[in-house]
Amino acid sequence: MEKRSLAKELAGNSYPGRGIVLGKSPNGQYAVAAYFIMGRSTNSRNRIFVEDGAGIRTQAFDPAKLEDPSLVIYAPVRVLGNKTIVTNGDQTDTIYELMDKQQTFEQALRTRKFEPDAPNYTPRISGIMHVENGGYNYALSILKSNGGDPASCQRFTFAYENPAAGEGHFIHTYIGDGNPLPGFEGEPVLVEMEDDIDAFTKTVWESLDGENKVSLFVRYIDIVGGTYETRIVNKNQ
Repeated sequence: MEKRSLAKELAGNSYPGRGIVLGKSPNGQYAVAAYFIMGRSTNSRNRIFVEDGAGIRTQAFDPAKLEDPSLVIYAPVRVLGNKTIVTNGDQTDTIYELMDKQQTFEQALRTRKFEPDAPNYTPRISGIMHVENGGYNYALSILKSNGGDPASCQRFTFAYENPAAGEGHFIHTYIGDGNPLPGFEGEPVLVEMEDDIDAFTKTVWESLDGENKVSLFVRYIDIVGGTYETRIVNKNQ
């Protein structure tokens, strides 16, 4: 698979929806995660990311304008020991709770399916990073309807063991704008990574559509030491 420019992937799509990027920095030092949200409705745009312990959660920027919190207020990132979980919905909690009971990433997601937001049936995308004793691997998952048929759920998991330096994988909810919104197709896109967290954060944020972008989370985890740095960018300030 040809490695693509993440900036070009984002700039070429006005509405990828929510997206997860997991990978390794070119210098091989960092496990990298990014998660962004976008919105077309007032309810979706009325959000910010805030830190919550080692993870983050979404929060209404203006509580008075919050309409239906069910699919917009959740914890996108939680940390379970040496595992970092990143998702686009409340399945973060499902993965955390069931993996804490010794179930696997895939087993936890077997209990969930795509979002109940007809007619879009937005895919649930999830990622997990495992950093331990200088080793690093990650996996990405997507749960989606069968071409908009809510009677059929399709489940795909993509696992990356000992990923190559400078490579990442990008998965997102929609292949573009539309009504209904067309769900992501194919396997995660192989993309280029960067060594510097601030440069990478700037690349992602500035490449997202200015009208639709809402919030961005980026984390760099030192693979040997386990320490991490986090950046959060919110359009609403």
